[in-house]
Amino acid sequence: MAQRRSGRRGRGRGHGHKKPRTLLTGTIHVGSRGRAQVVTPEGTFTIARGGLKEAMNGDEVQVSLVAPRGGRHEPGERHAQVRGVLARATLTFLGTYGRMDPLGVVRPLDERLAHDFFVLPQDTSAERLGVAPGDIVEARILEYPSRKSEAVVTIEERLGAADSLDVATETVIASNGLARHFSQMALDEAAAVRADVGAALAANRARRDLRGVCTFTIDPTDAKDFDDAVSAARLAEGGFEVGVHIADVTHYVARGTALDAEARERGCSAYLADRVLPMLPEHLSNDVCSLRPGEDRLCMSVTVRLDAGGAVVAADACCSAIRSRARLTYEEADAFLDTGSFGRSVAPGVAEALTALNEVAAKRRAVRRERGAIDFETKEAKVTLDEKGVPTGVVVRQKTRATSLIEEAMLLANEAVAHLLSERGVATAYRVHEQPAPDDLGSTVGALRELGLLDAERARRLVAGDPFAIQEVLDAAAGTGAFYTATALLLRAQRRAIYAPESTGHYALGAADYCHFTSPIRRYPDMLVHRALKEALAGAQPVPDPALASICRSCSERERAADTAGRQTQKIKMAQLYAGRIGERYAGIVVGVERFGVFVMLDETCAEGMVPVRALGDEWFAYDAERLMLTGEETGTVYHLGKQVAVEVTAADPTRGQITFAMCV
Repeated sequence: MAQRRSGRRGRGRGHGHKKPRTLLTGTIHVGSRGRAQVVTPEGTFTIARGGLKEAMNGDEVQVSLVAPRGGRHEPGERHAQVRGVLARATLTFLGTYGRMDPLGVVRPLDERLAHDFFVLPQDTSAERLGVAPGDIVEARILEYPSRKSEAVVTIEERLGAADSLDVATETVIASNGLARHFSQMALDEAAAVRADVGAALAANRARRDLRGVCTFTIDPTDAKDFDDAVSAARLAEGGFEVGVHIADVTHYVARGTALDAEARERGCSAYLADRVLPMLPEHLSNDVCSLRPGEDRLCMSVTVRLDAGGAVVAADACCSAIRSRARLTYEEADAFLDTGSFGRSVAPGVAEALTALNEVAAKRRAVRRERGAIDFETKEAKVTLDEKGVPTGVVVRQKTRATSLIEEAMLLANEAVAHLLSERGVATAYRVHEQPAPDDLGSTVGALRELGLLDAERARRLVAGDPFAIQEVLDAAAGTGAFYTATALLLRAQRRAIYAPESTGHYALGAADYCHFTSPIRRYPDMLVHRALKEALAGAQPVPDPALASICRSCSERERAADTAGRQTQKIKMAQLYAGRIGERYAGIVVGVERFGVFVMLDETCAEGMVPVRALGDEWFAYDAERLMLTGEETGTVYHLGKQVAVEVTAADPTRGQITFAMCV
């Protein structure tokens, strides 16, 4: 609620009073290059130049609204100035230690903490821990920066010398606010957990014993946490029955525990190029809750009946216990679907179920397509590392029949649970995705026309947000050099899916109700959905949680931070890889054009780099912002999206995750 502060006595004729300022309360979010916003119940406002003052990222603050100064602004636009800090978000941080005699100084790795922090002469923490200039340390804040005093810290831990750590990755972790350690209380709670499936079945008669059902997991080769298993069978009447069995994490992680608090704070696991920062301690994620073959495990199971065409006839959910019959990799599943053989002994029933799931996946894709779902097919480049974290190569992952059948099974379960909860009026963490803004879709029209993918009628429908028009563009681009470019353009035009307490539908999936139910080991919203589902199955009356909206916002923010960190660390490792390939030449495709240069993605590895406009030649290049083109005024050379090119690696900066190319003549 807005609060008022009394005005100061004015100066000048009449000594009148200034109008009291209206103060708003909100949370500071500092982005790249020092840009900051404050999120308040009344809206989100840009922090005015110089208006951040002593506030730091994540702090709860009071702000006043002011008219923006300089530049172009919308009529009535208001910026914010920090008037006071109510609560600090940052207690400790990672930084580089240095000396400024007689003081020590710690410069944060988190670029959003734009202050130097000082270690006082009487503080012996650096000497006690053997810290030398250039070392990476964890510092605890004793005094925060203010207009009257500098910031003061003490050193809690020495992580190591800068040359013994991957400082670029540590900077990414710090700058995205990712947690590196669990509290001792959470670790102790996790260590005390035992699977104890028999006791759970005895205590809850409603929990179904499905250990006799043929269930199995399919995951990447390097996976350690198996949180979803599947089962499938053909029905005598011609349809299918698909079972999706998800680790029952909330049986072991109760509300109000340290484990729950830690998971809520993290929001999700973060998958970086060289490590995983898990949402839950490994004793839970890789052991007690992991659906390992031949071991009894507790689950939440969803069984969906489909007709012969793949349409849902009925869905049922329950608490369960299963015993996985097999742990398959995606490569093994694809090999079976191609050849009919696993190449090793696999439990009876797995082959038949896998074949059925493959058929179901094809039918479900058709059903979703008919209702307006959009199929964005992307490639994921993952840098492979040796045991020391040094890049050795790149694996490019694309959708296969095995990944697709698991994806369709998870989508099916997520929709079924969301529909069940929404139909009963249960508030939980739904996954919602709004229709893209016409302006964002309109910005793609020029480039898509240049690629030959749009006529006037399709362009009109696309800008109006018709999902069928978007799919038609992707279909027209399939199998051509324009496919990746068209996909990237249309993906960038989409709004980001978020978590929200109410179900308002998922645009890209064409789903009236949707939630995340299938990964509670690595996503906190899934844990919320599991708890809501258990209460609904028990017939409990839904009780609104006043904190639910805030938790949904936090989970959406933490998901963005984890995704950003994952992309940034992959770029760092990719740049490290290409730092050893200076002078080598590769084929690629133009995936971005800006006034200052051309972005190229290499065919072989999907590595992306930039050719600066100065490296395109001595002539002047005119930039067409609508069609995303650079045209040489003397030679007429054109660089546009989708253009096939050959480039030479000229530089790589791993600290920034940047690769620089030059066009080959």
